[in-house]
Amino acid sequence: MSAQAGLQTEAVARTEAVAHLRFARMAPRKLRRVADAIRGKSVKEALVLLRFADVFAAAPIEKLLRSAAANAENNHNMSRDDLFVRRILVDGGPGGRFTKRMDPRAQGRAAFKRRRLSHVTIVVGEGPGKIQARRKGGAAVIGAVRSQERRAAAAAAAPAKKKSAPKKRVARKKAKA
Repeated sequence: MSAQAGLQTEAVARTEAVAHLRFARMAPRKLRRVADAIRGKSVKEALVLLRFADVFAAAPIEKLLRSAAANAENNHNMSRDDLFVRRILVDGGPGGRFTKRMDPRAQGRAAFKRRRLSHVTIVVGEGPGKIQARRKGGAAVIGAVRSQERRAAAAAAAPAKKKSAPKKRVARKKAKA
């Protein structure tokens, strides 16, 4: 039974390739902003966005995306042109025990600063796959800002509100006694 099951699993072609980055010395919150911007995009488009992003967190994610694309090409015989970022996960690593730093305070006291670590996983595959919803603010990191046309269209589509006349104030004079 085990030999038969092994042959059946090998015959199935893999449609995804994975790459992991563990113990990245960066806070997960900073990495998630960049990850949200490339989720669901093609690998070519994501690499261009990461290459020209002015965010410090873009460099390790770009390197990891290149690794995932190379894994797909070499290990699973996938075409690099057809790859999409199917999933990207950013999780917190161990950030409490061995990464503490001291910050001197008044009267000889010390405060601890926790240095956060992160684990990042990228899954690439042929075809776009299921696109996950982006978190708010991800696209703003890369510089994709809502266009003026969308704002104008939204303003034109909204029904015009009637403005009521401002209330007149009655000036009260102090009575002289």
